[in-house]
Amino acid sequence: MQVNVISLFPDMFSALTTMGVTGRAHEQGKWSLSAWNPRNYTHDVHKTVDDRPYGGGPGMLMLAQPLVDSINDIKQHGGTGPVILLSPAGKPFTQVKAQELSQLPRVTFVCGRYEGIDQRFIDHYVDEEVSLGDFVLSGGEVAALAVLDATIRLLPGVLNDQQSALQDSFHGELSGLLDCEHYTRPEVFEGESVPPVLLSGHHANIAQWRRERSLALTAARRPDLIQQAKDNGLLSKKDLLFLERLSSTSIAN
Repeated sequence: MQVNVISLFPDMFSALTTMGVTGRAHEQGKWSLSAWNPRNYTHDVHKTVDDRPYGGGPGMLMLAQPLVDSINDIKQHGGTGPVILLSPAGKPFTQVKAQELSQLPRVTFVCGRYEGIDQRFIDHYVDEEVSLGDFVLSGGEVAALAVLDATIRLLPGVLNDQQSALQDSFHGELSGLLDCEHYTRPEVFEGESVPPVLLSGHHANIAQWRRERSLALTAARRPDLIQQAKDNGLLSKKDLLFLERLSSTSIAN
């Protein structure tokens, strides 16, 4: 997978190429990164990439031309793939979107700064806007790092155990749900024991416990996801019966 990033702070992406799972995958050649700094496409001594917005208002806007020139240079070096702008106005980023991105041979991320980007660049050169949530960051780099981390770990062979990805929240059997709690050694920590079912060796019972804990945790913390799972037909009859019992117990208490 070839990743292009247009950013005024390209060094921020060294965290992905040198550390952890993504760094190992980069070293193994499972993905590559090219960073393109819009300042390299300016033509004045100050390398100006921003200007005041028409109509007044606080802050500055990124100029369209350096960004367009960055896109055109990427096209000369193999192509952009889909051009994605990290923006609070974009569609919420999800695990499903990460899976879609992981299937692409190449993709380009545009990281905005200041108060935003000249809309004409967005209208004519951006294929999609993606948001991490209803909050504002100083720039798109942190959001791009998160999107890339979620995407790269899904590339074939990146995780030593592919079951790790399948057991993630929102993925595989947990599609639309939060993952259950997990435990490791010691068996007793500060007086609290590991749930006995996890020590039983009974795989069917363990699977049922994990499913029910996933449902319970999602119902408690993200009831909106439970409703989405119902609407999308992701819950079995057994799941629905468990949620009914859980709801009845909560009301009784």
